[in-house]
Amino acid sequence: MDRTPTGNGSYSMSLRTVPLNTPAAWHGRDLRSRQAWTVQLEAEQVTQLQQETDALLARGETWQTVTRQHLTLPSWDGLVQDLQHELEGGRGFALISDLPVDELSLEQARLMLWGIGLRVGYPEPQDAAGNLLHDVRDTGKDLKGDNIRAYQTNLPINYHNDGADAFMLLCYRSASSGGASKLVSAVAVFNEILRRRPDLAGVLQEPFDFDARGQQRPGAPAYQRVPIYNAHEGLINVLYKREYIDLGQRFDDVPALKAEQVEALDLMDEVCDELALSFHLAPGEIVVANNYDVLHARAAFQDQATEPVANRHMLRLWLSLPNGRALPPVFERTREFHYSYARRASGSASD
Repeated sequence: MDRTPTGNGSYSMSLRTVPLNTPAAWHGRDLRSRQAWTVQLEAEQVTQLQQETDALLARGETWQTVTRQHLTLPSWDGLVQDLQHELEGGRGFALISDLPVDELSLEQARLMLWGIGLRVGYPEPQDAAGNLLHDVRDTGKDLKGDNIRAYQTNLPINYHNDGADAFMLLCYRSASSGGASKLVSAVAVFNEILRRRPDLAGVLQEPFDFDARGQQRPGAPAYQRVPIYNAHEGLINVLYKREYIDLGQRFDDVPALKAEQVEALDLMDEVCDELALSFHLAPGEIVVANNYDVLHARAAFQDQATEPVANRHMLRLWLSLPNGRALPPVFERTREFHYSYARRASGSASD
């Protein structure tokens, strides 16, 4: 059931044609109780994190200079192990609550998120410039502008995944209105498409062209060609960004989408909506999800124009996991998953 690239850049056609029954194949309607997927931080864990990060800041350290060796956080050991196993082998996501961001400066919040990320995995570059931590907020820019990415706007963002094995997103400030989050199991979506339209499940395992938004690796073209669903070693791995597939049509050498491809994309969006879990991320909450199993989306939001300091502000990491799965070879060439693939291949993603 695996697909591997051939020497000429095409793909050997070995499609997954049966459902995948794993804990990651959940339906949003079954997870409406936040208690089932929320990890509430204990007072000792919060205190320890604050004390260690405050001591680092007092010594002149910043999140850019702090490494794993700077942090001990012994009270986090069990939580980190449970979280890693939930991300890889479990439902594929969790929400961490009760980080006291109302009491934190932005620099404190950045360092705390960075410290948590270092315990859970290995932060990876999120753009061509190599930035490891992104501020997710409205910059007033238009997605139609050259190489503007969706997270830099207040527009709705359709179902997609981020880069590396997992993303970790901290809510530092919420929007004045809107901005609801959605998660959906890409595994459950695949199973449902396979049930309704097995022909379109096959189409989604064929290559699509994605606009790389100027974030391509050196020497790579401005778009990347990769299937949406990629079977490998008994699992199904997703890479999906509908907007970037549509924007990829602007390149002269990208073929026009075929009718069956558009039909498959439309069905995928429809099923995502049907199976999604919706919630609002509150200040001090962190959502973390496996990018191969889970897609996420965001509603449009509105900020308080008169109080910019109170505007919606999220902090994001992309992480490779020490217990991450084997990845399909085609991911080596993607801007999203190259670093996790390379880390796995080199053996540097093991504790």
